[in-house]
Amino acid sequence: MRFLFEPGFFASAPVRTAMIIGALAAVISAVVGVFTVVRGQSFAGHALTDVATAGGSGAFLTGISPLVGFVGGGVLGAGAMDLIGVERLRSRDVATGIVLSVATGFAALFLFLDTTMNATTGATQQILFGSIFTVNPFIVPYVLALSVLTLFVLGFIYRPLLLSSLSSELASARGIGLRRVGLLFMLALAIAVGVSAIAIGSVLSTALLIGPAATSLRLTKNLRSAIGVACAMGVATTWLGVLLAYDSFYWIPSSQGLPVSFFIVALILVAYLASGVPAVRRFVARPAADHGHSRLTVRPFETPRSGARN
Repeated sequence: MRFLFEPGFFASAPVRTAMIIGALAAVISAVVGVFTVVRGQSFAGHALTDVATAGGSGAFLTGISPLVGFVGGGVLGAGAMDLIGVERLRSRDVATGIVLSVATGFAALFLFLDTTMNATTGATQQILFGSIFTVNPFIVPYVLALSVLTLFVLGFIYRPLLLSSLSSELASARGIGLRRVGLLFMLALAIAVGVSAIAIGSVLSTALLIGPAATSLRLTKNLRSAIGVACAMGVATTWLGVLLAYDSFYWIPSSQGLPVSFFIVALILVAYLASGVPAVRRFVARPAADHGHSRLTVRPFETPRSGARN
């Protein structure tokens, strides 16, 4: 195992902190990500990464904790999307686009001020691409509390959220408050993006949110299995990314090592591409005459019980 685990890996305090933060970020990103993909709100998740960038850069500028900036900015962005009308399908892209453009402008301003008014180097790289080995262990309890809160909220609205994701008309007919469910989900999405930004940076947090979720939905037939697979994949790629980033310091003499975010995103990409191989093989193996008559069949994951209400 010497070739895989370089000296000091298990004894390193920054590595242990990175493992904990990465696992928590991976789990809540996976759970929220599955619903994000099912609801078709990947664009909203991407927009919140830019909001998190603005919040993180603003936090760095004012000297407060990056976690407060990332999560706080995301929550404000999620609230703004809901206020504009993110729960309505036709206005969803409009709301997301408005928040995205405003957040990008503030992010550009704050990053400019960070680089011109602060003598500390590497602030922009840390905000955009993360620096999980330098995360203060003091924030671990706060990340844990945010993760538990997010999972509790999703568990509380699980059935209404699932039904509204599959059919908003049916959910409305059964008396489910779409606005309340949508707002709670957006807040959970904002926290997931903010926490993952601590691990791999605000720009790449979308990969941890969407990649494992999209891959698991390719490989499974029901929502609970998809969530389980996404969590396992997210934690595995994050921990392996931490290991490879640590080992990369020893690959080349005098090397500074490669960032954790690079390895995590690369591993997620490989897993997603590999998940599509069985489907391609099945399609190729089908008779040529059937290809022209194939249709996309959508199978509901798990229809909530008829009495489920928010």
